[in-house]
Amino acid sequence: MPDNLTPDVVVIGGGPGGYVASIRAAQLGLAVVCVEMDRTLGGTCVNVGCIPSKALLSSTEHYEFARLHAAEHGIDYQGVSFDLARMMKRKDDVVEQNTKGVEFLFKKNKVTWARGFGTLRTGNVVEVKANDGTVTTYRPKHVVLATGSVPLELPFLRFDEERVHSNVGALKIHEVPRHLIVIGGGVIGLELGSVWRRLGAKVTVIEFMPTILPGNDDDIIKEAGRIFRKQGMEIHTGTRVTGGRRDGDKVIVEVEENGAPGVFEADHVLVSIGRKPALYGIDASSLGLALGAHGEIVVDDQMRTNLPNVFAIGDAVGGKQLAHKAEEEGVIAAEVISGQHVHMHYHNMPGVVYTWPEIATCGLTEAEVKASGRAHRVGKFPFSANGRARAMAETSGFVKFVVDSTTDEVLGCHMIGANVSDLLSEVVLAMEYRGTAEDIGLTVHSHPTLGEVVKEAALAALGRALHI
Repeated sequence: MPDNLTPDVVVIGGGPGGYVASIRAAQLGLAVVCVEMDRTLGGTCVNVGCIPSKALLSSTEHYEFARLHAAEHGIDYQGVSFDLARMMKRKDDVVEQNTKGVEFLFKKNKVTWARGFGTLRTGNVVEVKANDGTVTTYRPKHVVLATGSVPLELPFLRFDEERVHSNVGALKIHEVPRHLIVIGGGVIGLELGSVWRRLGAKVTVIEFMPTILPGNDDDIIKEAGRIFRKQGMEIHTGTRVTGGRRDGDKVIVEVEENGAPGVFEADHVLVSIGRKPALYGIDASSLGLALGAHGEIVVDDQMRTNLPNVFAIGDAVGGKQLAHKAEEEGVIAAEVISGQHVHMHYHNMPGVVYTWPEIATCGLTEAEVKASGRAHRVGKFPFSANGRARAMAETSGFVKFVVDSTTDEVLGCHMIGANVSDLLSEVVLAMEYRGTAEDIGLTVHSHPTLGEVVKEAALAALGRALHI
């Protein structure tokens, strides 16, 4: 059995990819050390990303329901209000529950948590510097790099997390903004913009691309834009931010929209223009570690880098920045290290936007299939034609399938509506097995459920939806 300083595996980074890789490697009988410099495990996702944002999204959804929609259900509230401090406290409690859960799993699986900043040296030596300055040197057989990513900044609007925020600061604003400008109409911007809009902030989204949610299916983009504007969100697409500055408690944002200059003024700005790999403790040049065009670590389909016995996973390797992607990459890396012949693929990687209604997608968009020249059919079914959706008063949105005209194989599925984050899973499973629209359409779905919208959309792709 290796001693603690010569483990089988050292994982640098304790986010979703890193902690899952650590747990899986330990399950396979390997001695594992996971290096994490933050005071808690879980990385960006658990601490300042996926989990706290979903906690606030859930709380604000309840508030908006009580304020705007409860009366439709015969429920009357008197003087509906919210306590932002308690809402933030609940968010922090949820985060703590999750971080403690990861810590428990480390203890359960006998994963050693090396608390400190990890540095990879030549020869796969890992040095860990603790907060007190002491350095522990590990000489593992294998190294997994899971260092994550950091948000991109605008050179003229640097994060101060007081008025100009990254996702981290936008989760901790101590008062509801009068006016929140969101620079970037992607997932993070729309989710956090939704949180503050529901609590009473004016929210203005500025997106450089012609549409919000670039890369999504055109029908989804159109419907999402319609709904978000109806909810009160001001959206400017095809608009370039040309400058900006903080002026006391105000932030000035300069733009160019339709060739004309413009100026927006707000008390808070969220800059959400993407993220870049964070290679903490990794001097790629001196190590000879191969990087891609965007600073990402280059790996093969077994998560191997060009360095012997060095693997990399998660946001550090580029691609879609998704916690579940990182987790699966972590599993692959651990299993390859243990001697299994497994490979990572990204064909059916699901994605979700946790606005309300939710957006969930997997596979190719209709435009991508058209561009490939592949003969295809489309099936759509609206939530407005579903009995359970009507009972819930959640009739916005639809499910859309794109299928091969010859084989009937599902090439893509795109949803916007209530709880579609959960509805997507059956489609992902079907696609993983190269299932067809007929396979889904012939599957009995319980009635009345929202899942019937999936079945009906599959039947629509066959030209025989039943309830429309």
